[in-house]
Amino acid sequence: LGILGLVALSECMIVIPLTKVKPMRENLREKNMLKDFLEQYTYRLSDNTAPAKRVYTQPLRNYLDLVYIADISIGTPPQNFKVVFDTGSANLWVPSIYCDSKACANHSVFNPPRSTTFSLEGRSFEITYGTGKIAGFLGYDTVRIGNLVIGSQAFGMSQKEPGIFLEHAVFDGILGLGYPALSIVGTTPVFDNLKKQRLLKEPIFAFYLSTKKENGSVVMFGGLDHSYYKGELKWVPVSQRLYWQISMDSITMNGKILGCKGGCQAIVDTGTAVLVGPTNVVTNIQKAINARPLTGYEYFIGCDAINTLSDIIFTINGVNYPVPAHAYIRQSLEGCCYSNFEGGSEKLSQSELW
Repeated sequence: LGILGLVALSECMIVIPLTKVKPMRENLREKNMLKDFLEQYTYRLSDNTAPAKRVYTQPLRNYLDLVYIADISIGTPPQNFKVVFDTGSANLWVPSIYCDSKACANHSVFNPPRSTTFSLEGRSFEITYGTGKIAGFLGYDTVRIGNLVIGSQAFGMSQKEPGIFLEHAVFDGILGLGYPALSIVGTTPVFDNLKKQRLLKEPIFAFYLSTKKENGSVVMFGGLDHSYYKGELKWVPVSQRLYWQISMDSITMNGKILGCKGGCQAIVDTGTAVLVGPTNVVTNIQKAINARPLTGYEYFIGCDAINTLSDIIFTINGVNYPVPAHAYIRQSLEGCCYSNFEGGSEKLSQSELW
């Protein structure tokens, strides 16, 4: 299965390889930590509305099933990091040498004195993760994404990273690709700086995510590689310039409406690998696919259902997008199968949101 996600800038298109890795959910399951984690952290949206202007709320649960990471570098000479390219947030942050948390000891850390192009921004920041916070300070430096070189890019350097999740995370930091309204006040997100510094000809980035193998997935900047898709691309208007939010018409299976009756809103988030919707609607979908509750947060389903269940149709802007069973059912390393639908979006919005 390949998924091509587009968001609408170089005569030379930049293609960045993404590496598929084992999801954190499986790491925590192997260590018998998953149940406690699911109870502690719930889905939430990124938020930058705090009066203090330096507190940025970013969801931690969202990255639980993430399987795609990429390499970037910061500073001169370059210091390398593995990051998540995340359309559900808008800030860039990495661990720093000033971090004394256990999580930082397990990851690459940025050393400001070793970079000749680093400058201190002067403000501190906090990123709230449920019950814990990442705390650090802001700086500016050169950021390299493949052949793209961004000068004076604002980014966060962590000093505190509490909790077990980041300790076991397969990535060092996050590179947000959301709208500027989601970023820390007074900073410019990476993609907007790419446009501002005229590094790209067209204001486009795109993801191709392949579930079949470790390598092969990419994120593209400044153009599209047409070898990754067939037919004509379908463009969907953004309904709110905060997240990459769109209007959705319905969710159906075998002609029966399962959700989004009469229309609803949806957020396209590359940092979230499950389908999150209102709990009551998701519960009905679990019943329709014969998924049984395993814990308060996971639903078990027989693996044979991957070959027998029908597609679930997401209709967006009048176009039907069929999602096959092997995409809405995930198989763990132990061979057990689980539904990729999860509830909880009612905590994010009063109206139906996916």
